[in-house]
Amino acid sequence: MSEKKNLKNDLVYNLLIVLSFTLFTFGSYAYLNKPLEEPSWPATIPGFAFSPFHDDQSPFSDTYPDQKSIDADLSLLSGRVHAIRTYSVDGVLGDITALAAKHNINITLGAWLGADLDANERELTRLKNIVQRPPYNVVRVIAGNEAILRQDLTVDQMISYLDQLRKDIQVPVSTAEPWHVWLKHPELAQHVDFLAVHMLPYWEGISVNKAVGYIVNKMNLLKQAFPNKPIVIAEVGWPSNGRSIGRAHASKENEAIFLRRFISKAREEGYVYYVMEAFDQPWKAKLEGAAGSYWGVYDVSRKPKFEFYRPIIPIKQWRILAISSILLAVFLVIFLLMDSSSLKKRGRTFLVGVAFMASSVIIWVLYQHSLLYQDWISRTVGLMLMLGIMGVWLVILVEAHEWAEALWLQKRRHLNLASPTPVEHHKLPFVSIHIPAYNEPPDMMIDTLNALSKLDYPHFEVLVIDNNTVDEAVWQPVQNHCETLGERFRFFHVSPLAGYKAGALNFALRHTHADAQAIAVIDSDYKVKPGWLKQMAVHFDDPEIAIVQSPQDYRDFDQNAFKAMCYAEYKGFFHIGMITRNERNAIIQHGTMTIVRRSVLEEVGGWGESTITEDAELGLKIFEHGYQAAYEPTSYGQGLMPDTFVDYKKQRYRWAYGAMQILREHAGALFLNKTHLNLGQRYHFIAGWLPWIADGFNFVFTLLAIAWSILMISDPVRFNAPSMLVSAVPILFFIFKLSKMLILYRTRMHAGFSTAVAAAIAGLSLSHTIAKAVLYGLFVGRQMPFLRTPKQANVAPIAQALRNVAQEAILFTFLALLLIGISWHVGFRSVETLVWCIVLVVQMVPYVSAVIFSTISVLPNSSAKWLQFK
Repeated sequence: MSEKKNLKNDLVYNLLIVLSFTLFTFGSYAYLNKPLEEPSWPATIPGFAFSPFHDDQSPFSDTYPDQKSIDADLSLLSGRVHAIRTYSVDGVLGDITALAAKHNINITLGAWLGADLDANERELTRLKNIVQRPPYNVVRVIAGNEAILRQDLTVDQMISYLDQLRKDIQVPVSTAEPWHVWLKHPELAQHVDFLAVHMLPYWEGISVNKAVGYIVNKMNLLKQAFPNKPIVIAEVGWPSNGRSIGRAHASKENEAIFLRRFISKAREEGYVYYVMEAFDQPWKAKLEGAAGSYWGVYDVSRKPKFEFYRPIIPIKQWRILAISSILLAVFLVIFLLMDSSSLKKRGRTFLVGVAFMASSVIIWVLYQHSLLYQDWISRTVGLMLMLGIMGVWLVILVEAHEWAEALWLQKRRHLNLASPTPVEHHKLPFVSIHIPAYNEPPDMMIDTLNALSKLDYPHFEVLVIDNNTVDEAVWQPVQNHCETLGERFRFFHVSPLAGYKAGALNFALRHTHADAQAIAVIDSDYKVKPGWLKQMAVHFDDPEIAIVQSPQDYRDFDQNAFKAMCYAEYKGFFHIGMITRNERNAIIQHGTMTIVRRSVLEEVGGWGESTITEDAELGLKIFEHGYQAAYEPTSYGQGLMPDTFVDYKKQRYRWAYGAMQILREHAGALFLNKTHLNLGQRYHFIAGWLPWIADGFNFVFTLLAIAWSILMISDPVRFNAPSMLVSAVPILFFIFKLSKMLILYRTRMHAGFSTAVAAAIAGLSLSHTIAKAVLYGLFVGRQMPFLRTPKQANVAPIAQALRNVAQEAILFTFLALLLIGISWHVGFRSVETLVWCIVLVVQMVPYVSAVIFSTISVLPNSSAKWLQFK
């Protein structure tokens, strides 16, 4: 009855917290989209800049709209504008004048002038012909558009064109340049009938709230400098999308605010102006970057992008976005809280909060992406980007779940497995202890055997299987020592023997004593404690238990700083991750300090020789057959750690590569539930490997980030930094993972801050190694040699240590150079560029960690006293 009441209370609390986050999410969307009262758009404005290209058209590809399409555009603008400004008379663009006359629209006719002088002559000749023939609706001529700013033409060349044009036609003539070009070259004003000025405060990094005042100030400067010249604002506008520049942010909301405020002020001041521009022009991205596509008052489909008269709502569809975020969050919450009865309220609140944050970011990124004009390449890249972002959030959710269960569990459901009922000696199982060895130092092996000889256990044997060691001087002393320890100790030297470690263990299984009921395995460097078997073998009194596991531990961690840092990194898995996994009977079996029920081992076919992590694969096979495991987080034996960083990397490469082999071979069991695995077990095995898989795909992201950064430096106009929201995801992911590790080390393992940081550096230093192992294991999959982890190796010099991280050092250097290149060549006027540089710094962290850690590894006398372990 009490349990039902608790479940009901938990359900009520879960519903309340979900409702609270739902209201907060909806309320946040509503608050951020409050209607904004701005001056109304007038029925008619003086002018629009007019380019009639549609989504699949571009002057670069010589794909132009036809007259019918242009006529439809002019019909849409008819009655809403007095005049339009064109930029060229090339091809069908030269017909705009006649088409506009049908709709009572005047023309400020433009001629495109550039570095090609012959093309300029052709353009000006056609312009003169158009002006001098009916329907005579050209009210102004603008020859050249920012040609001096682009340095396509000199001031003297432009003056020559203007003087000749003013002689040949009878309408006012000018050239269009930003306001500062006119002030810089005042002599130019003497050769025009009016100043055609561009006022685009967005490009100058002016905030939308100060933009109109900024234009008024610059107009006053021009009036003072040129008191006798009429001024026409030939371009004025704001983009609805694109990168930020200084304090100027591109958005539909800001476009609407700026234009409605400017038009109201222009009416007061009596400005003649042309709004930049009538319709979005996606082709302009090649000229101006992302923002170039989005200056239109109407989008490329000719639909208005904002309200003209009613209050401005930043995002009209905000209710749809809010509901979508909430629905996705509820789905994630159901998944995260599916088995949360043992979680404290704080843990459940934390998971619900992360789920709502994840859903909001995902929906917002999808919405922002939907606003972009895309070709098939950008659609493909966008799809990959979306999948990547969702993958990152999936890993964050998995990490959050482990975080919550490690920190806020009320009680551990399987904690009783660590305290079994004592069993009488005659009921304890006969245990056969197997020690596979290859080319191991004989003194170390003898220490291992001596420790086993002191076991306080009635029924056991020890089998040493030396496979393929060539030098007799290495294995013979071990064989001799086994003979001195008595008949319990048997030694086998087998050469050749296929199958690596699994092959040696299967050989030992075939030679195990007929009465043995359990098989224990330890590495050749392990010194076990006398009470190991007595404390652990009693778990087999439960017939459902097939695996009994205690942590790996190490006795040389205080030898130097390198080993102490390795030790700190190892402990997190065995004292946080394994305990959490044990809650759902999903521990990772590791190949030392493990004991397996012999009948089950034989039932599943022995040790698998198709993977290089036969221990973890065996554990999964046993779970697939429906058996249980017992994990006791107590150290009953200690081994030796890798002596060098390269050996440390080899060990982790083997683990990660083997995990990918297991994932491929057992995909049916893990994803399709073709065995006795329950949902919790499948979750932990898949989720446990997700961070490694994330490292693999993060390496791909690093390569893409390098490529994109090179493009940004080589062509900063066309290639802008990714949107801030997209760049923020990898930064958030890094901060989240690092915070989780530091907090759990401090709270669950009671480690000092320096110890937690040391563990983080050690873990990060392996990211590149894990990435290579994952990608090779997933996409190449060919069987690779078993990588042993040598013990008691000679420490390499610093030069060798740097060679051991050559790839990491190259990638770090390359990223650092790109960072310098972006800061020097692109600059930080754009917030997106600054955030992108932070992304590059985050991507550098694992590589610099590898360089630091490899250097520490060659300092054998470095102190480990600054690291504290409990």
